[in-house]
Amino acid sequence: MTRNTQQKEAIRTAFEQANRPLSPDEVLTLASKKVKQLSIATVYRNISTLVEDAFLLTVDVPGEASRYEIAGKEHHHHFQCDECGKIFELEGCLVKDRPRLPRGFRSTRHEVFVYGHCASCA
Repeated sequence: MTRNTQQKEAIRTAFEQANRPLSPDEVLTLASKKVKQLSIATVYRNISTLVEDAFLLTVDVPGEASRYEIAGKEHHHHFQCDECGKIFELEGCLVKDRPRLPRGFRSTRHEVFVYGHCASCA
């Protein structure tokens, strides 16, 4: 078990309050409100530890750097705003019909990204 520091607690709180996938830069901005002397290196180090501790999951964004979100949520998909670049969680699964796979193939998981404009940018 890793120790809880003021920095790590500020980073955890940033994820809990945002309630959406965050980039390390977004985490730095949000967590710096609680811990003024926070560096991006500290954010990366703590995100890595929080992934190892299964508090966070990596969200792989097509064509971009990964984001991170709180682990343990139900299966869901993501929406990315074309204007601000923020990523939001979509409740539930958008795939109602199973895709037709070639003979002998077996699906183990899927990910769907929806793109558009968030409420703030629309």
